[in-house]
Amino acid sequence: MCKLCDEGEPQHHFASRRNFLKGAAATGITVAGLNLFAARPAAADDPPMDSGRPGRRYIIRGGSVMSLDPRVGDFAQADVLVEGKKILAVGPNLHAGGATVIDASGRVVMPGFIDTHHHQFETALRSFLADELLLPGTPGGDINYFQYILQTFAPVYRPQDVYINELFSGLSQLDDGVTTVHDISQIHHSPAHSDAAIQGLMDARRRAAFGYFESAGAVAGNKYPDDALRIKKQWFSSSDQLVTMIMGGEVYLPYYEKAWMIGRQLGLQIAAHILSPFGIRPTLDLLAQGNGGDSGTLGLGPDNLFIHMTGMSDMGWQKVKDAGAQVSLAVPIEMNMRHGMPPILKMQSLNLEPSLSVDVECTLTADFFTQMRSCMNLQRALVNQMILDPGFATEDWWPPQLPGTPDPLTTRDVLRYATVNGAKALRLDSKTGSLTPGKEADIIVLDATRINVAPLNQVPGAVVSLMDRTNVETVIVAGKVRKWKGQLLDVDLPHLRQQLEASRDYIFAAAGIEQDLFRSN
Repeated sequence: MCKLCDEGEPQHHFASRRNFLKGAAATGITVAGLNLFAARPAAADDPPMDSGRPGRRYIIRGGSVMSLDPRVGDFAQADVLVEGKKILAVGPNLHAGGATVIDASGRVVMPGFIDTHHHQFETALRSFLADELLLPGTPGGDINYFQYILQTFAPVYRPQDVYINELFSGLSQLDDGVTTVHDISQIHHSPAHSDAAIQGLMDARRRAAFGYFESAGAVAGNKYPDDALRIKKQWFSSSDQLVTMIMGGEVYLPYYEKAWMIGRQLGLQIAAHILSPFGIRPTLDLLAQGNGGDSGTLGLGPDNLFIHMTGMSDMGWQKVKDAGAQVSLAVPIEMNMRHGMPPILKMQSLNLEPSLSVDVECTLTADFFTQMRSCMNLQRALVNQMILDPGFATEDWWPPQLPGTPDPLTTRDVLRYATVNGAKALRLDSKTGSLTPGKEADIIVLDATRINVAPLNQVPGAVVSLMDRTNVETVIVAGKVRKWKGQLLDVDLPHLRQQLEASRDYIFAAAGIEQDLFRSN
């Protein structure tokens, strides 16, 4: 049975899960999810019992609460009351009757991070491309993402490889305080691959948007984009579940209009990578003019989620803003892999704000503290140099800030990008993104007493500038405690790691790539 269904989160996929596991068993596949929930010995300081279930209450007491909701505010010391999967109240000295108390003294309490673009199927390939680029053609591009990850490794994935990569990545990000993800798997070689990806997302018991993208390498027999109709009906018939669906519609693929039309027919968001290579700029310009696709009539809309947006024209940007489309930036990857300059200044000039995303772990970490710091540091470096470039004025500390120069980003800005903006980008802002009474309880508790943070002097600054995953003490998704006192709950990580390593070994062997731990490009 599905753990989410057992815990009051109906997923409407019983038959699909039985068929998936039956098929795995018939082919001798060891499915990690069969042994996912290992027994855990009782302890004196256990988490609240049955958290997340209807009627169950607990209160997070005495923490520094950063709600990310201006109407709720922030509190140097306050409480968050949770019942079932929802936040009931936020404020000082809340009365909670006999609710179980989670002591948050010395901690920061805030909404979980939201990753709006992550290729989780690549988890087994972590660090493989740490020194490399997106495309070939120059030094640093001999072993590149397009030829190796998408064209060589991806086509050999089996459904069981997809499953363990999805599951392990989801648990890893839970450990980091990322409670929601948009997974762009690009691994849909067959319906079985798609079902395995969805099952991995669901078994991680994290909020997610399943991005139904193409089959990387165009593996023969793939059913993209037509299988979207089955997937939506079979897995996403309910709007009240942790995992939702987004339609992928890459504009560099031939006949992309069909995917967009299917997505719009199903009422889904339509996501696409929009970046400097692949001749995408003129394609976006056509879409901006309402002349896109094979029909020459396809246009932009508020249902679009665009990733990167590097190297696009002013006209394209203006139409993206006018259409109300969302933009996700993956700043560390964009800088490292030559996607183009992250367009944070362009967005500010249009009074737009991005969400933040990880992109690929084959090159860089999925840690969300890194995403926030990188965005803030890049923008400030660019702005600082804009102010310094005219030269020093006599007897002035700095040259005057010229009109049109944006102000430097603050830690609170990038925290908003990582939470509230992420929820809006995935159409989940009515459920998550802030500590707002009535929203679902996606909450992280961060330890500010640890040696890398203490003493606490400014909460947003401590979270963005000082913290890392070691400070993520407790993680809650839809009211359910998933990480407690620094440890993921009810997960047999050694077993799952063995499954991931076995998947890696198969993928390298099937792709004909030697495993060389000290390879240089």
